[in-house]
Amino acid sequence: MAELEAIKINESKKMEGEVVSDKMDKTIVVEVTRTLKHPVLGKVIKRSKKYKVHDEKNSAKVGNWVEFAECRPLSKTKHMVLCKIIRSSN
Repeated sequence: MAELEAIKINESKKMEGEVVSDKMDKTIVVEVTRTLKHPVLGKVIKRSKKYKVHDEKNSAKVGNWVEFAECRPLSKTKHMVLCKIIRSSN
């Protein structure tokens, strides 16, 4: 836990999304979906992006709704850390 406390979290870059994969050790894949309005047509469009998030305790499971924040790069593709589990899948 001391390692996680050493990671500085950017409070302004907090996001939430649904866990779509937990097969990696200490890493989860979270999908964040946002809606936007097309500038010309005015149609509402869904856009989604997947983030690799550091989960120190392997506590998040597929289907959970989680909150995570940006931090320093932890690996080549992982620069987010899990803050809390908002809603469990069960």
